[in-house]
Amino acid sequence: MAAGASSTQQDHSTDHPVLDVLPEWPRKTIAVLVTTDPTPHAIPVSWPVRASDRTILLSLKYDRGSLARLRQRPPVALLILGGGNVALCARGTAQVIAEEMPDARDYVAVRIDVDVIDDHRQSAFAVVDGIQRTVLDATELHALQGRVETLQDWAHQSR
Repeated sequence: MAAGASSTQQDHSTDHPVLDVLPEWPRKTIAVLVTTDPTPHAIPVSWPVRASDRTILLSLKYDRGSLARLRQRPPVALLILGGGNVALCARGTAQVIAEEMPDARDYVAVRIDVDVIDDHRQSAFAVVDGIQRTVLDATELHALQGRVETLQDWAHQSR
């Protein structure tokens, strides 16, 4: 079981286990945010922050279509495939918690209050490293690090 994860239960509506709490995942995890309008739209999001057992914070650029969709339809799903054998889909409700992030005025902060944590780990394989990417722009990396540090600070303040 991944660090921070608790026992699993079976969700009979989906025929796979669910977790009681979100596990820990590596900082540089890339996740996939799914919104609807009413059809599903999926986008990669960088470095989601585990804020609590059932809360995730992330930053989205202010002009993303996904941001407009989650404002209209707050139910979302976040697929996380991270190192340490983290394979889950967090389903819940998204809400903008800051229209502008400090030092990143073109990004908003989003909180996902997680209702269900689908456990997608399997005994036949393990997620070793998760989705990886190479940073091509050092300025963007620095900006992303700043946004994530802000989200982590907010997460620690709310505990």
